[in-house]
Amino acid sequence: MRSKLIGSKEAHENFQFVTINGKVEFEDVERISMIAYYYSKAVKAGINLALRGVSLNEAVKQLYNIIPYAFYAETAYKQALALVENKGSKVEIKRRWIACRGNKNDKGNRGIKFHVLEDHVEVRVKDPWGKWIYGKAYFGKKYLPLLRELEELSKRKEESYGAVISFKQKPTVHLQIPIWLYLNYFSSPKPSGYDLFAGFDLNSDRLNVVIINENDDVVTTKTWWFPDVTRPGFPKEKAKALRLNALSEALEFLSRIGVDYVVFEDLFLVKRRKFIKSKSGNRKISKFAKKQLLIHGVIKSLRLGFNVILVNPKGTTNSEAHDRIMREKGFDRHTASAYLIAMKGLEVIKNNE
Repeated sequence: MRSKLIGSKEAHENFQFVTINGKVEFEDVERISMIAYYYSKAVKAGINLALRGVSLNEAVKQLYNIIPYAFYAETAYKQALALVENKGSKVEIKRRWIACRGNKNDKGNRGIKFHVLEDHVEVRVKDPWGKWIYGKAYFGKKYLPLLRELEELSKRKEESYGAVISFKQKPTVHLQIPIWLYLNYFSSPKPSGYDLFAGFDLNSDRLNVVIINENDDVVTTKTWWFPDVTRPGFPKEKAKALRLNALSEALEFLSRIGVDYVVFEDLFLVKRRKFIKSKSGNRKISKFAKKQLLIHGVIKSLRLGFNVILVNPKGTTNSEAHDRIMREKGFDRHTASAYLIAMKGLEVIKNNE
């Protein structure tokens, strides 16, 4: 039986696709870089338009003067809207990239297309001022059958894919694969468990998990620590790797003891981060990509065959119920949060029976 995701409309909108990445060797790097320069410039201009509440159609007309390809201009403005929604007026554009949204009627994507060959993937990018620019992308052989099927579905106008070209080090193409297709290739069936629920509390320096049964009884609790990641100067990529590794270890542990439901806070219901008075606390918050960790956790859980429940985070950290759980069960505040998250997941299932 296929695992399922239970959560808000906002959450489901964020889990329609899974991104896979491949390094690209372009025939004309200078031309690609120029397109990226003007695309990023369009996003920057789009932020100002978004802050003024300009409509999509009007914004596309204005951004077309910067990058004269409607599909790039439209994608640029939608990205600008998302940046403003997440960060308000304090948005800085320091990098260059190219993005084009997917569309079934455009045979997958109008501006960035791919074709799977024997050992690599041909990528072509629309030049707004000229013809297509070609490149060779390398994703790894395990992704080629998946990409072949997506290519066929796109040709038949049955599926679409978003695409981004980034330039952090070497040019990289990021393809957004429909999640159902991705799971068809990369998920593994999980034996039936014991109807146990695991609540996760994700933090900058630790991962707390509480497992309960259908009767609200605590089966076990466990914490994965990574305190060094919040030290000043600690490498960002190394911190990310430690957090993701802890999350993977936790999910593998849950699979061994018979958990069926993994429960996370639905961070897509939280529009903005809340900062506190402590400077060190604010540093931890600003550097901790909690939503990124959540996305990894959800995808990994679905791949391992868990059912995933995303619950409203209201009351899981500061509430009378949270204080009561700490007193009654002797939990620290993070373990108490994980317990309340697990309880909310149990309530979701009971209410849907």
